[in-house]
Amino acid sequence: MLLGLTHRRCLLKCRSVKSQTTRSAVVDSALSAFRSICGEDGVSLAAAVREQHGKDESVHRCRPPDVVVFPRCVEEVSAVAKVCHKHDFPIIPFGTGTGLEGGVGAVKGGVCFSLRNMDQVLDLHQEDFDVTVEPGVTRKALNAYLRDTGLWFPVDPGADASLCGMAATSASGTNAVRYGTMRENVLNLEVVLADGTIVHTAGKGRRPRKTSAGYNLTNLFVGSEGTLGIITKTTLRLYGIPESMVSAICSFPSVQAAVDSTVQILQSGVPIARIEFLDDVMIDACNRFSSLSYPVTPTLFLEFHGSERSLEEQVNTAEDITQSNGGSDFQWARDPETRNKLWKARHDAWYAAQALRPGCKAYSTDVCVPLSQLPQIIVETKEDLIENRLTGPIAGHVGDGNFHCLMVVDPDDPEELHRVHLFTERLARRALAMDGTCTGEHGVGLGKRALLCEELGHTSIQVMQGLKDALDPKNLMNPEKVLQLRRV
Repeated sequence: MLLGLTHRRCLLKCRSVKSQTTRSAVVDSALSAFRSICGEDGVSLAAAVREQHGKDESVHRCRPPDVVVFPRCVEEVSAVAKVCHKHDFPIIPFGTGTGLEGGVGAVKGGVCFSLRNMDQVLDLHQEDFDVTVEPGVTRKALNAYLRDTGLWFPVDPGADASLCGMAATSASGTNAVRYGTMRENVLNLEVVLADGTIVHTAGKGRRPRKTSAGYNLTNLFVGSEGTLGIITKTTLRLYGIPESMVSAICSFPSVQAAVDSTVQILQSGVPIARIEFLDDVMIDACNRFSSLSYPVTPTLFLEFHGSERSLEEQVNTAEDITQSNGGSDFQWARDPETRNKLWKARHDAWYAAQALRPGCKAYSTDVCVPLSQLPQIIVETKEDLIENRLTGPIAGHVGDGNFHCLMVVDPDDPEELHRVHLFTERLARRALAMDGTCTGEHGVGLGKRALLCEELGHTSIQVMQGLKDALDPKNLMNPEKVLQLRRV
């Protein structure tokens, strides 16, 4: 009996060694294939490189991949994906790493596809107001390329993100109230599926301004966060640079007064380009950080685009509305230098919040509610922050009902981190209770999967899972993001 038990243990040990040897041979074979496809410099096993590609700007911990590849074209992306598919290696797309929900972490290890070397603006059609770009092109790089054409791409999430990454998360930003989000501005996508198949969501080379032909595959992949495929090209709408721009800032006695002004400005038909809300804590932080002297009350930042004549009418209408709601200290900025200074203060809100507690880390929440619910949710959220001794100045794209608490937290204080986690869940559920969403623009990633289930319900999640299973039956594409792990 003892001999039999010893023999079984030896047999199991031999099988384990054989399995490890086989697995090692598979990995070596795959690495050799990756190098033959991407070149020696296009494959990295270095710990520093893997760690760099295992985290974004969120509070989620670093989850480094096993290997990072740097393909130079869609054919190389497809070829590497086929190798991964053959050996069941997880695939994680990586753009610039500016995401805020842990979307690039290699939860199951695998292969990170770093797309920075694919950085070409491929097709610009000035007369058609569209352009096709590769995933290494960022929004600032595109607008620099367009500088002398009279065109621009206005979707501005703040960070200088990859445009294909912005499509993958359905990003938006301060200009969305006038120009829409990425979902409204993507005309076509080139996508590499988990098995290496290359798909053009609106047909290869097609770029109509509108279509009613078949299923909307383009919008299926916009916001899919790398869980359905790797976006290797995106065709985008462009816009003419406005003849004139005017910015303004206005203080209000209450959150309600600021939101009422926003609703009335939109109802009046003013085609406002940006309308941003900062609460008293946020405006105080911006004053300190950017050496400004704005009144420390709820504040709106506004911007208008158009011709000189149309701007005069827009500005007069907006000023009348804000004054009727108790708005004061109205300051206009017409010259580029003053406008840029005003909006720099808004875009530096992240750093201004961090400066409230030096040495701490900032984390941005993200919910969106119907406009009529905005005053209530902001008031309740501020009460929650005070009650739980948390630092979280509020800034938001008030024209869309979307706002952020810029949480400033000590990463070495587990108790405070726990309080922030509970706060963000309460905030999201507060938004859901008001017919809103748990994420207006940051995406689901790792942190909001359970909240997504609450928001959409079991049946809708099942439909999403069915789409995931059809396109990625092995669950290789950015696994464990967006959808919860399947129960077998």
